Amino acid sequence: MTVPDFETLAHDIKLWAAELGFSQVGITDTDLAEHEPLLADWLDKGYHGDMEYMARHGMMRARPHELLPGTLRVISVRMNYLPEQAAIASVLSNPELGYISRYALGRDYHKVMRQRLKKLSDRIEQRAQQLEARPFVDSAPVLERPLAAKAGLGWTGKHSLLINHQQGSFFFLGELLVNLPLPTDQPVEEGCGKCVACITACPTGAIVEPYVVDARRCISYLTIEQDGPIPVELRPLMGNRIYGCDDCQLICPWNKFANASQEPDFAARDNLHAPELLALFDWDEAHFLKQTEGSPIRRIGYRRWLRNIAVALGNAPVSPSVMLALEQKRQQDDMDAMVLEHLDWALAQQRAGLAKIGRKTERLIRAVDKGMPTHARFEHDE
Repeated sequence: MTVPDFETLAHDIKLWAAELGFSQVGITDTDLAEHEPLLADWLDKGYHGDMEYMARHGMMRARPHELLPGTLRVISVRMNYLPEQAAIASVLSNPELGYISRYALGRDYHKVMRQRLKKLSDRIEQRAQQLEARPFVDSAPVLERPLAAKAGLGWTGKHSLLINHQQGSFFFLGELLVNLPLPTDQPVEEGCGKCVACITACPTGAIVEPYVVDARRCISYLTIEQDGPIPVELRPLMGNRIYGCDDCQLICPWNKFANASQEPDFAARDNLHAPELLALFDWDEAHFLKQTEGSPIRRIGYRRWLRNIAVALGNAPVSPSVMLALEQKRQQDDMDAMVLEHLDWALAQQRAGLAKIGRKTERLIRAVDKGMPTHARFEHDE
């Protein structure tokens, strides 16, 4: 193919991608050399936590051409996922509900996007028979956000996520590595400026400096990636977030432009949109597997699911129903030791809250007996 042919092909690729439901497409080369020292420093500081796969392939993450020899270009795509009536704030503000990151309310995006990328590859091959291509959606050591930024899909925000001027950050990314010398797109101007809203809004202080996230403190990592116990000091900060966290995106001013996804596969499932914590906690493992079929949530497994909900129940308002549910769960013969430890913590939190209510009630009674103004009744509460 000649140079004009590749220019036409690049134009057509973007049209085909739009037909397949992608929100935007960009094309870039494979040079990520400037990101290698940043990746090495992040790994050296242990910010990847238990995600040993992040270090397993060394600098290959910054070298797509090593992942698929002969790769000349990366076709980077994004797909909006924010469901209609996302109800982020209303669920987060109700401690009796479980908050699930909005990306996980529908079908597993890995399968959806990979299938679409494969169809895009097939379409390209009809035009360029010499094509060698490989699609990726969080399925290989690839620095997807730097590639997407180079391809012009947005810029890297201070929370390390990609932000788009027109559509915020509620979207998935995917890549198609190809051996074709397609014309490349240009990066867009950074738009964060002096804003640090995402840094200050992070419940656990996981954004340790602009553009750098310590995964070990990130609620998404703690509820999804971490297999063992959640650090005790971070549990109270997690609130009712039981799978992932969207706080840094929720506060971002650019997300006022975020568009709801028109993809049916990403529509929120009723049982996950604004679920009651006690209802979720009542699921046995078989019911968990059934209710999360085709969902990304299933990959964390039942024990981590119970662990996460136990933490949320420990953070919930004092309730006899909550305490009874925790006690009944811990009495099960087959209860996992790691989960049991979180159940005990949650019960201790509930009992401490109950004791505090008792102390306040005693102070109120004493205040009434002494004729003190009731508005001063908790003046000296701890």
